[in-house]
Amino acid sequence: MAARNLEAARKCKETIIKGCPSATIDVMDLDVSSLESATKFANEYISKGLPLNILICNAGVMVPPFSLSKDGIESQFATNYLGHFHLTNLLLDTMKNTARSCGQEGRIVLVSSSAHTLTYKGGIMFDKLNDEKSYNSYYAYGQSKLANILHAKELTRRLKEEGANITINALHPGVIATNLSRHMTFMSVIQNLVFKHFQKNIPQGASTTCYLALNPKVKGVSGEYFADNNLAKPSDKADNAELAKKLWEFGTELIKSK
Repeated sequence: MAARNLEAARKCKETIIKGCPSATIDVMDLDVSSLESATKFANEYISKGLPLNILICNAGVMVPPFSLSKDGIESQFATNYLGHFHLTNLLLDTMKNTARSCGQEGRIVLVSSSAHTLTYKGGIMFDKLNDEKSYNSYYAYGQSKLANILHAKELTRRLKEEGANITINALHPGVIATNLSRHMTFMSVIQNLVFKHFQKNIPQGASTTCYLALNPKVKGVSGEYFADNNLAKPSDKADNAELAKKLWEFGTELIKSK
């Protein structure tokens, strides 16, 4: 279990073990908003010589005021997308080796959002990613979640070309009652209270993630977008193969420059 807040992760570990005493859980430090932290985590994990069957990328920050990450990248793009992109690439060889050695399909799960439909005009603000004047917290959130789906699309294409036994899918978990919305405006909070009866609790919100990670019904399914444990139709931008390829190249160059 990789987490930025180790104290919270340890409490979560204790809760899981109480419900499942046979579980073995290691807590490791990871802040995906930092490329250095992602690299350090991946190197430490690889050095342990452990297999890796399933990778779930679900860290997120939602509609904060404009800020830059430690690497000088707009915080939502850095946390919700780029850190996951970097981490996935660093661990990909380990996943390929595990899939070959155990003969079982590896799975990567990216937590996106239906908010991917609410983004900037071109989908991704390649030229003004870190421009505070152009920043809209809601569009930037949608941009980062759109990037997750595009990541799944492009990595699927690359894995299929290699013949790797790994799938990668994105999902909308639903509106969940967590502290993720702590940066939202007063009016948004009021709206959330009005619609609270439509919110999912945390187990319900985790359902589609678990479905994609574990259910045999999605064996061989890759590059798709899911909601409520079913295939869902993403936006046209999310289905744009050229945009997905451009984002991959952009993310690769951005990481190299840091």
